[in-house]
Amino acid sequence: MAVATTSTSLFHSILNSTSIEVTFSLPYPRVHFHGGDFSVSKRVLLRTKCSGNSPQEEGRGESLKDALSGIVGEQVDELLSKDENRVLLDGLEKASHRVEMAKRDLAEIERQELEAKELKNYIDQLESRASEIAECQREILEARAMVEKAERCLNEDRDGDGDATESEEERLESIKAALISAIVGTIAALPISSTQVSNSTQLILPSVTTFISCALFGVTFRYAVRRDLDNFQLKTGTCAAFGFVKGLGALARGPPLELNAGSFLFHAFDGAVYVAQNFFIFVFAAISLDFCFKMRLLSPFPLKRSKSSVE
Repeated sequence: MAVATTSTSLFHSILNSTSIEVTFSLPYPRVHFHGGDFSVSKRVLLRTKCSGNSPQEEGRGESLKDALSGIVGEQVDELLSKDENRVLLDGLEKASHRVEMAKRDLAEIERQELEAKELKNYIDQLESRASEIAECQREILEARAMVEKAERCLNEDRDGDGDATESEEERLESIKAALISAIVGTIAALPISSTQVSNSTQLILPSVTTFISCALFGVTFRYAVRRDLDNFQLKTGTCAAFGFVKGLGALARGPPLELNAGSFLFHAFDGAVYVAQNFFIFVFAAISLDFCFKMRLLSPFPLKRSKSSVE
């Protein structure tokens, strides 16, 4: 029906021309333009000449237009009513539909290409930013390495100064441990030494010997026990070691050993007595050092860890 309307409008416009010849021959009408003649043929041939501007000619022109319009409309309806022409029109509509679909697909493809182009530009931007980020990370790592190197150098300088200070403090703590052990050990040895001499002047040599040995015991005890202040076996073992050494040394200063049973028993008894006396002295010195450690009057070895534990 859209084709019929279009054809009718076409013929109305054609009728407004000056000179037209129309020939209808099945299955389609043919329109011919000549110098000033208009003719229509479908077993009937009409000829007219449209020229001039008189009212009568204009009236006849209008009547002719109406007649031609009616003929054209009938011819279009007759053409559209035929099956073969309807098939052609259906094909035309399908082709038009396919063209529209192709246009839509083309528009969709163009839109996708545009989106792909924008996405590619975005990816390029991301890649450029990724390279910038990687460069920044590399610079950050280099800066961090430089900072760590500077911190290590600073810590080494501090450690050098701290090691010197710590060494002085360690020596001071060792001297304190030697003095405490020597004083307590000498006082503990006075009752034993007084039974072995006849006057007070004879106490000088054993007292000096006990003072020196207990001072050495104090330094050794501090380095041996370290921070293991609750290790009873370590403490008693250190006392027994010093007691055996000093007691056997005192036994060696006595009368020589003879090859008989009485001499063996005598030296064994004296050796046991000397070892017990000296063990007793060093036990008192160890008790005094342990008390000072626990009361924090004296710092165990190493001094650095003991300070951290106090903090």
